[in-house]
Amino acid sequence: MMNLLDEYRERDLLQDATEGVSEHLLEESRRIYIGFDPTARSLHLGSLVPIMGLVHAQRAGHTPIALIGGGTGLIGDPSGKSSERQLLTKELAAENAASIRDQLEHFLDFEVKSNPALVRNNLDWLGDLRIVDFLRDVGKHFSVNQMMAKESVKRRIQDQESGISFTEFSYALLQSYDFLELYRRDGCTVQMGGSDQWGNITTGIDLVRRMEKARAFGVTYPLVTNSSGTKFGKSEAGNVWLDQELTSAFRFYQYWINVEDADALRYLNFFTLFGQSEIRELADAIEKEPHRRAAQRALAEDVTRRLHGETGLAAAVRATQALFSGDIEGLTGDEIKDVFADVPSTQLPRIQFEGQGKPVIDLMVESGLASSRGDARRSVEGGGVYVNNRRVETVDAGVTADSAIEGRFLLLRKGKKSYHLVALLG
Repeated sequence: MMNLLDEYRERDLLQDATEGVSEHLLEESRRIYIGFDPTARSLHLGSLVPIMGLVHAQRAGHTPIALIGGGTGLIGDPSGKSSERQLLTKELAAENAASIRDQLEHFLDFEVKSNPALVRNNLDWLGDLRIVDFLRDVGKHFSVNQMMAKESVKRRIQDQESGISFTEFSYALLQSYDFLELYRRDGCTVQMGGSDQWGNITTGIDLVRRMEKARAFGVTYPLVTNSSGTKFGKSEAGNVWLDQELTSAFRFYQYWINVEDADALRYLNFFTLFGQSEIRELADAIEKEPHRRAAQRALAEDVTRRLHGETGLAAAVRATQALFSGDIEGLTGDEIKDVFADVPSTQLPRIQFEGQGKPVIDLMVESGLASSRGDARRSVEGGGVYVNNRRVETVDAGVTADSAIEGRFLLLRKGKKSYHLVALLG
């Protein structure tokens, strides 16, 4: 058996571990679970740390169990939250759970014969619980004093305005019960998660010991921030999602290609399967030729390929090249919209581009790329005006709807870097 905890240590992925877990994992193949609550339609980049934890566990010969919290997601985990979560409907939680299952397939192997990944949904057992039986058989093993001492609960209790409801206060009991059920159903003996889950994990371990007279174990990963100390996985547009419809391959690739040098090496350890010799080579490349961004490129390509496949990666690279070169040949309308989402834009009626089209001089002024008709004229005469990457040759040229990409977009450029995106309406 490959030493899983040594792999975590080598990659700085190990935060805490209960006593004896390393030996337990070396003895034979184990079943290991991590929970993912379906509080949103998609997991975000912050979820990649525990996901990669399961990936490494599977590569080490263990069976990963992704527990989707169809039941606990209806309650809400107070860990790391300053106020009560908005409760989900059962229907929305079920839809989110199905979507998350699809996202996990990009990372975990569900087909390998020896130790295929498993997915469980805790609504399968929590949905059938009888409250009196649960309180009598499980609740008696929990001390309210100990629960109130948990950091996630204590912080909320101290907040006189928000406080904490009994609903969220009970979350630790339900998560502990999950561990018990997975032990009974699947022989699962190890729970892993982010460092903010340590209290919940140890409580579950204790419940398995009390009710089954069995040993269980826990491992946590560090919560990841970037080099400036801000939250990992956030872009200017908000969360970077694993759902391909919420974050495109281009946007996903852009997040990774733009990380700082100090973060790139850490993220190569966290989010790829590169060996330490490969990572050291990329560290040398940063030292010798930082302008080439070899580490960022390797990181972006590896993670994007894993989630979006070769086709998605190729599209992301092509779109990235277009962003810097202005060469939009072969890009679709949706890719144009995505790549140039951050440049100034204007919506104009399609009728203005009918017939002879809209005079390019007027279009330059309306878009703000020229301060006046005279400024626009001088730019055209100087050969510095482009429509869809084609140079405008004469000052009396018209721009027609026929020249729009998919009949939808016109990309104007003045000089090398001044862009404006025009969307045709109607």
